[in-house]
Amino acid sequence: MKPIFVQLQCAPGKTYEVADEIYRKEIVSEMYSTSGDYDLLLKVYVEEGQDIGKFINDNIATVPGISRSLTTLTFNAF
Repeated sequence: MKPIFVQLQCAPGKTYEVADEIYRKEIVSEMYSTSGDYDLLLKVYVEEGQDIGKFINDNIATVPGISRSLTTLTFNAF
């Protein structure tokens, strides 16, 4: 399993609804509210070789209330 981090910018007033919907899908290892340009930070584990773009598109980007996302891939843990 490979960890990736996804930051989400939500429409005004929709952060809790977005977080609840993603939590119900049981796809995140950790989820945090954050300050700055993005409202939520997700830690997600995907299978090695899995198409990350398709995973994000199918499981996260379709949640109503998300206006922008930023996905960060990981390489090595130190």
